[in-house]
Amino acid sequence: MALSTSSAITLNINGEKHSLPVDHRTTLLDALRERLDLTGTKKGCDQGQCGACTVLIDGRRAVSCLQLAVASEGREITTIEGVAAEGEGLHPVQQAFLDLDGYQCGYCTPGQICSAIAVIEEHAAGWPSAATTDVRPEAGVPELSADEIRERMSGNLCRCGAYVSIVQAVAQAAAAETEGTEAVA
Repeated sequence: MALSTSSAITLNINGEKHSLPVDHRTTLLDALRERLDLTGTKKGCDQGQCGACTVLIDGRRAVSCLQLAVASEGREITTIEGVAAEGEGLHPVQQAFLDLDGYQCGYCTPGQICSAIAVIEEHAAGWPSAATTDVRPEAGVPELSADEIRERMSGNLCRCGAYVSIVQAVAQAAAAETEGTEAVA
């Protein structure tokens, strides 16, 4: 008996369900770009080293070139096309990148923005990074310093060298989110 090498799957992307047949070896990146025409997510190295293909899966960042599409079924996938709430303009991270020129050629920008959204959420939840000096729970959430941002964003490369502006943009978006959270509380 021959085993099947393809399956019909349903992916929940940016709040919409997409049913499609895929070869079991198809990456999420290829399904997004080649099958669903969601081309905002970029293919850079295709080895999980550059971060250009970063998307959010269940709110956590993931390099979609290493994630199989079949393993993404039943998960909430957010691409750059879906980070902004419908009818509300740009996401605060997108706006910060725009305000502070956190891009040059723009190729890495979708992955940078998806990663930055997750960085801000991870930091707010108190997750330490390799740059966190005091990881004891009683120390609380560390300041989101430039060193923290650089470390947390280190999986996303920018070949143009817009790192200074990217760090500033992440800091601005994090500060705006903190102000928004305090205003609600």
